[in-house]
Amino acid sequence: MSAEIIAILRGVQPTEVLAIGEVLIDVGITKIEVPLNSPNPIKSIETLVHAYSVVAEIGAGTVLTLDQVKQVADAGGQLIVSPNMQPEVIAVTKQHGMRSYPGIQTVTEALAALHNGADALKLFPAHLIGPVGLQAFSAVLPSGVKSYAVGGVGPENFSDWVAAGVSGFGMGSYLYKPGCSAKQVKEKALVCVQALQECY
Repeated sequence: MSAEIIAILRGVQPTEVLAIGEVLIDVGITKIEVPLNSPNPIKSIETLVHAYSVVAEIGAGTVLTLDQVKQVADAGGQLIVSPNMQPEVIAVTKQHGMRSYPGIQTVTEALAALHNGADALKLFPAHLIGPVGLQAFSAVLPSGVKSYAVGGVGPENFSDWVAAGVSGFGMGSYLYKPGCSAKQVKEKALVCVQALQECY
């Protein structure tokens, strides 16, 4: 499988995150993001890092401030995902040795993110850019740039995005909503992984 899936566990509780993380890793999803507008997100990140950091990349989403970057770094996080592109957030993320995935909507933002050290681009909301938009971006971005489509993507349109050259997907509410059991998450994760495998 060439493209990757980032599991976005918005709203997850620290008491359930271990079981959910386990089923995601079991089916091959080894990038896990806990958005910071979840209940006690730092505790969830610490729990995941302690259990799975050897086999998975654990990090935070909806990271907006430098203080939040530091909190995630102190918790052992490896990945910082933001809905927007802030050069300072990217710089501090890299200073802490973490990977930076800022959100972008335009070529200008994409090039600025890369100039400031971003490791990959989060196309957000992806449905506003679309696979055709990604193809246009790719004509002017440096070769080898990784991109993740987030927002309005799902197994039903993975193939369109993969054909356009996307590196992976961020899966949020399709994969997990508050109240979902680990069993339900595993079933949805399997659908995502299978759909992605069928793209190659």
